[in-house]
Amino acid sequence: MGTVKDVASGEPIPFVNIYFLNSTLNTTQGVMSDFDGKYFIETKLHTDTLIASCMGYESQKKKVQKGIFQHVDFQLQSNTLNLDEVVIIPGENPAEVILKKIIANKPKNDPNRYQALEFELYSKIEVDINNVGDEFKDKKSFKDFQFLYNFVDTSTVNGKTYLPVFLSETMSDVYTRKEPKGYVEIIKASKMSGIENQSVSQLMSDEFLSLQLYDNYIALFQKNFISPIADFGLGFYKYYLVDSAFIGDKWCYNIMYKPRHKQTLTFTGNFWVNDTTFAIKQIEMRIADDANINYINDFYIRKDYELQGEYWVLSRDYSISDLNIIENSNKTMGFFGRKTTTYRNYIINKPKEVNFYANAANSIVGDSALSRSDAYWQQNRHEELNKDERTVYFIVDTLLSIPRFNTYLDIIEMVVTGYYVKDKIEIGPYASMLSFNPLEGTRFRLGGRTSNSFSNKLMLDAYGAYGLKDKQFKSGAGFLYVLNKNLRRTLSGSFKFDLEQLGQSQNSFREDFFLTFLFRRQPADKLSLVKEYKLSYENEWFPGLMNTFHIINREIFPMGKTKFDFYHFFNNSMHIVNEGSIISTELRFDLRLAYKERFTMGDFQRTSLSAKYPIFNIQYGYGIPNVLGGDYEYHNLYFNVSHWYNFFSLGWSKFILEGGRIWGKLPYPLLKLHEGNETFVFDEYSFNMMNYYEFVSDKYVSLYFTHHFDGYFTNRVPLLRKLKWREVFYIKGLVGGLDEASRKYSVFPDEMHSLGKPYFEAGAGLENIFKIIRIDAVWRLSYLDHINTSPFGLRFGLSFSF
Repeated sequence: MGTVKDVASGEPIPFVNIYFLNSTLNTTQGVMSDFDGKYFIETKLHTDTLIASCMGYESQKKKVQKGIFQHVDFQLQSNTLNLDEVVIIPGENPAEVILKKIIANKPKNDPNRYQALEFELYSKIEVDINNVGDEFKDKKSFKDFQFLYNFVDTSTVNGKTYLPVFLSETMSDVYTRKEPKGYVEIIKASKMSGIENQSVSQLMSDEFLSLQLYDNYIALFQKNFISPIADFGLGFYKYYLVDSAFIGDKWCYNIMYKPRHKQTLTFTGNFWVNDTTFAIKQIEMRIADDANINYINDFYIRKDYELQGEYWVLSRDYSISDLNIIENSNKTMGFFGRKTTTYRNYIINKPKEVNFYANAANSIVGDSALSRSDAYWQQNRHEELNKDERTVYFIVDTLLSIPRFNTYLDIIEMVVTGYYVKDKIEIGPYASMLSFNPLEGTRFRLGGRTSNSFSNKLMLDAYGAYGLKDKQFKSGAGFLYVLNKNLRRTLSGSFKFDLEQLGQSQNSFREDFFLTFLFRRQPADKLSLVKEYKLSYENEWFPGLMNTFHIINREIFPMGKTKFDFYHFFNNSMHIVNEGSIISTELRFDLRLAYKERFTMGDFQRTSLSAKYPIFNIQYGYGIPNVLGGDYEYHNLYFNVSHWYNFFSLGWSKFILEGGRIWGKLPYPLLKLHEGNETFVFDEYSFNMMNYYEFVSDKYVSLYFTHHFDGYFTNRVPLLRKLKWREVFYIKGLVGGLDEASRKYSVFPDEMHSLGKPYFEAGAGLENIFKIIRIDAVWRLSYLDHINTSPFGLRFGLSFSF
């Protein structure tokens, strides 16, 4: 790789042809320098000469060494040409003329618009550690890993050194249908080696598979990048016609493109387009250097298409990403993620019966897919493994035999999971071992769970806690047994006797997190003591549809500011129970629908990455009287719908719609205590200007809407542009009510209210400050006369996003 410059001015020269010369085979292989005069090239030809040529300059040859990476820069000398007079008449850019023809012919050239496709797919994913330079050799912490430097190579894409550590291969037969929509992938062979990182593998596979060139927007890292051949591409790109040549037997035009605006989610690169069908024959795309995106230092894509009969289809797809926490760092270790996919044996527009696609929500793994022999792979893989890929097995087997390496893995796992692994036990979470609150004073907690070494089907957990002020011991224990992993089926149970903040969102800080007290805007004096027994069975019927059945017995003891009188129903009459407890026994049924959801999965837990469609949650609970001490009969219905989606090139939006209805005469702790937030930490699942215990309902609907502009406006302000801050706003509203029977059943605290009119709050802020910090200005728009409330506040949060 290198740069081509004018020898006199020192300015970079774009559109220079750079190619290898091979006099023996009488062939050439070449590329073209980009807008900054940079190029990279790689070959397997036996050649020792590299040539740079450009009209208006003298050609230059450079000797290269075989078999190693090297920087080769060119300095071209301009030549003098005597030309006849040329008359130039203003007209349309020929590159733009070709682009318009590409757009006009999209319907017949886009492979994803065919009624049906069948093909054989070979996919290869490699993960490398990059920036493993010589400076690490002298560090004591790396003394056991000196052998690795025998396998370090250099990327021709960006010149970084790297060490391959992970490799996976997959052979599949794929069947797609447009109407009705269907997708079946039958995995015929699969093998994996190296240090398995499920999150990286998930990111590489799912995100790259969704990259559709002919769409106006290319979904990449959960953001909308504008395609170089978008219908409105002229508004975001500049195009240049730079060459024409045969590629195979097809005469093609070469067009280079670059972004019109700074820090937009766009690409730079070039594509070759056929001169008769105006289909893309080959395209190279690289995320713009100044694109407002985190942790992605570089991202390069190359796609090759071929004509089969009258249809253009994708033949090869190659991608490489450079991920690093430190932007544009050449010293901090990061990762390369490479994915190569090749396609063969196309059958076009011959759909199978609809029933064939009926159970196609997930890939189907063949019976012998995981046990294919080396001979099978040698015979069937579409491409031979290169030197780096062949060495992965040896490297990782050697690493795992080094105690120091396993220690490093343990430290990384402890930081990520919050638990310290010791053989069959994981101690933690360590962030909750020490905490503070007004009721317990200083609180100590010690807990743990079994590790995967104990079992990959059964996990046990337990903890004990003690407060120096209340001098009361608290505890909890539970188990999770995984009956089936692919279609998830689990059985779990738990016991808890501990403090709990009623009316707290699922996303809020843990009350026993050791730094929570620093971020509170009011003392944690509204806690309740809860004794809970819970038994659950989880059943996934098919990917995207899950039911969970619970039986829950809870006893609530009021404490602190919650120590108010409760009415208790006993012997068909009402009685006030001073400082008494409330006991309920509930049978609950949960339904979760998440069509086309993507997630990473370990042995016991899985984490949602997002879903293409809205996610629905429905819960129905029945309070059973006179069972396990339960005093109340009631019905509780709850629903939740959430979804995020890219909004063209203006960023992305998210909404959360939820509501519920409770039937029965209940004390207020068993009604809906709307989620308040008494910290300075922003929480999208709570009302950030509402206090705990401020509002109660037995029927309600709330809506949260937020939009993240991803720097759409700040990218256009010169000083703010360099900071890469991003704008965000939200609005949240709540309407609700309370039946008269429930209103009279409880003695409400003085600061608790029912909703007579809607509650609203709104906020606007900046995120991506130092890549992880978000600050919001939040306004409370109703019920401004309530005590201990404020019409305005500042909230902050931490978020990790691309």
